[in-house]
Amino acid sequence: MKEDFLHYVWQHQYFDKTNLCTAAGEEIQVLQPGYRNADAGPDFLGARLRVGKVEWNGAVEIHLRASDWARHSHQTDPKYDQVILHVVGSHDADVNRTNGSLIPALALSARLGPELLRRYHELVEAPATAALPCAPLLGLVPGITQAMMVERALLERVEQKADALASLHQHLGSDWEATAYHVLTAAFGFQKNSEPMGRLAKALPLAILRRHRHELHQLEALVFGQAGFLADNEETSGDEYIQALKREFSFLSHKYGLGPTALAVHEWNYLRLRPANFPTVRLGQLVGLLHARPALFDALLTAQSVAALLDFFRVAVPEYWRSHYRPGRPGKVPGLGRSSMELLIINVVVPLRVAYARQVGQAALIESTVALLAELPAEHNQYTDTFGTLGFTHRSAADSQGLLSLHKSYCTPRRCLQCAIGSRLVQQPRIAR
Repeated sequence: MKEDFLHYVWQHQYFDKTNLCTAAGEEIQVLQPGYRNADAGPDFLGARLRVGKVEWNGAVEIHLRASDWARHSHQTDPKYDQVILHVVGSHDADVNRTNGSLIPALALSARLGPELLRRYHELVEAPATAALPCAPLLGLVPGITQAMMVERALLERVEQKADALASLHQHLGSDWEATAYHVLTAAFGFQKNSEPMGRLAKALPLAILRRHRHELHQLEALVFGQAGFLADNEETSGDEYIQALKREFSFLSHKYGLGPTALAVHEWNYLRLRPANFPTVRLGQLVGLLHARPALFDALLTAQSVAALLDFFRVAVPEYWRSHYRPGRPGKVPGLGRSSMELLIINVVVPLRVAYARQVGQAALIESTVALLAELPAEHNQYTDTFGTLGFTHRSAADSQGLLSLHKSYCTPRRCLQCAIGSRLVQQPRIAR
């Protein structure tokens, strides 16, 4: 048994209350179990209990063993002086507040029903190789419970991404345009190169790009030079266009002192990438976007539909990068594909708009932005496909993002008791829908 199970049992009061009493024999009546505390301190706050003839208001702390109180040094922490009941699996020691007063204890092990314990162990003891601990039992969970949990996981995922962008926004001096530039640049790395793309955004400030955004040749020189792709090699030594970019970058790099922060070619990943996904191809597409869209954030914020956002990403790539996969290496290069645009909407546009909407208090913008995900096709990978084979709805990006969040935040760490699906399986007898 894990401590989170006792948290779950106390929160929902799933234990036998017959002749409920403390370890010292005093009668207990639970008037209000309290609410989970997400910060430091006792596990539940705002509890109301009647112990003997006295009504208490305060906190509840939960441990597997009563002796864990001393092991966690709560006896010296004033935050725990507000505890009015110590709920434990087994009572192996009395515990006291910092002033020495005894805290009543309630032992639950003997009050947990065998069926409840069996259902709990069936989930948490599922093989580590099982993608979903509850997979064999899903037929016992109403479809509406599954759908509501996926929606909840989706909103949590959007909120987490928005939180990250809000932190980035603060780090960038509360500049939304700079935030859009940084997150878009990193996203153009599409997993394999998102990390060096993110470093490139830091190494090439938007303030510098803004001065040259309308001069395509200078913009190319800045982006590809700072990315480290204008170094001489056998393929570029005779390429006049690359040599011209190199000369331009040499001048601009000296002017802005960019040399110390420039990336090197070896920092970019090519392994197991199709040529269309080469970092140089993505950089060419990014240059086209920066040149064509002088106000990134405003355009992303005001777009009213998926169609408008797709149009935002449909820009002309500089001519050289339409016919070269790498500097000095010719070949016909496709433009930014629709599936890539859709990923950028999912991973950049939606969290960016939600982060902004939260800051300015525009609830309607949050709702309309999240609704965009329902208009985009579902993503497919090993995780979403696993859920699909188990009967989960998987028709749109809203579904796939929710399923990915469910897998990452609940299934993998085995947080079954915090999941509505796992909670439903544990709390009630097996009654098929």
